[in-house]
Amino acid sequence: MLQSLIEECRSRGKTPPQHLPQHLHRAITAIMWRLTNGGKWRSIPPALGPWWMAAQTFIRWARLGVGGRS
Repeated sequence: MLQSLIEECRSRGKTPPQHLPQHLHRAITAIMWRLTNGGKWRSIPPALGPWWMAAQTFIRWARLGVGGRS
């Protein structure tokens, strides 16, 4: 189920498919960190990847309604 959501929501731009799993893992971890800690996007620890990448992923998924699916 998660794989189908990832494929539906992933960008078709510059991110090569072979780098997708690492990008998504870091983005999901960063999103969860932000939701748990209530911090701003820019306060995401650098070890979780670029803050803007997590923010773009979250915004893309929110626009597609991914969070409201069951």
